[in-house]
Amino acid sequence: MPKMKTHKGTQKRFKRTGSGKLKRSHAYTSHMFANKSQKQKRKLRKSAVVSAGDQRRIDQMLPR
Repeated sequence: MPKMKTHKGTQKRFKRTGSGKLKRSHAYTSHMFANKSQKQKRKLRKSAVVSAGDQRRIDQMLPR
């Protein structure tokens, strides 16, 4: 059986943590910052962990 290929778009958007979870960045961070509160912008800077339901789908696109 041939090797599974990594989905390159997924590879650029997600990083794996030491425990195997997936990190992602937030949406709404590219423009129109004048309309967003400072609190919202500050919270969008940090990365987030992918939810359990999404993690199963993304794991299929990122074979180890």
